[in-house]
Amino acid sequence: MAKARIVIDRELCKECHLCILACKKALIVATAEFNSRGYHPVASGDGDECTGCTLCAVTCPEAAIEVYRG
Repeated sequence: MAKARIVIDRELCKECHLCILACKKALIVATAEFNSRGYHPVASGDGDECTGCTLCAVTCPEAAIEVYRG
């Protein structure tokens, strides 16, 4: 059972990929689709290992990531 889950607002993402580098469990991945702003947003992969550390959310300059614990 997951301890936490990652929610990404794909419309706010500007594909800087800082969250990918920040995630110690490699749970955030790049995508090939475009959002309405012309960026390739990231997506959360298999969240079963998310510990809720919030490094991805803290690192995101666009505040596009929220982490929910529990």
